Amino acid sequence: MALPPASRVAAVPPVEPPESLVVPVRLLDAGIGPPARAHPGDAGSDLVTTVDVELAPGERATVPTGVAMAVPQGWAAMIHPRSGLAARAGLTVVNAPGTVDAGYRGEVRVTLLNTDRRATVRLARGERIAQVVLQRVAAVTFVEVDDLGTTARGADGHGSTGSGPLPGSSASPHPQGPQHERMDP
Repeated sequence: MALPPASRVAAVPPVEPPESLVVPVRLLDAGIGPPARAHPGDAGSDLVTTVDVELAPGERATVPTGVAMAVPQGWAAMIHPRSGLAARAGLTVVNAPGTVDAGYRGEVRVTLLNTDRRATVRLARGERIAQVVLQRVAAVTFVEVDDLGTTARGADGHGSTGSGPLPGSSASPHPQGPQHERMDP
């Protein structure tokens, strides 16, 4: 659906440069470098495996990365799956995103899961397996109350907003068809 002329933007407005953050790392394997972004501006920095890994369909393994880091206070490192591996091989991070807290100083290890029902996933030492994204986190204090107040959504949970196109859209949900491979039961 085309946007009305008043809501179109002629160009992307300039954006302030992103905040810079230095994260000290210790390399625990002489052949493995620090996490690295593939392209300038990428949110995630790639992590690699220090060992060869073979995951049969449905199998999971916790894989070492050869990296320990000192995440600054007020931040957390989130370990995300790599989208290409997920799409091509069905490889994901079990507890995505995994969380590396600021106080942790041990090796970052990633628990991978092969979700493909037929193919074994093989990863070689040095291959990129996940990405780490640093995010600010608030120091939260939870306080018990008798009433949480009201909202339009209320206590409606999973699935409460329905499915299909967004309200006001005339587009079909999948104009080019679903983007998945057939999974035989």
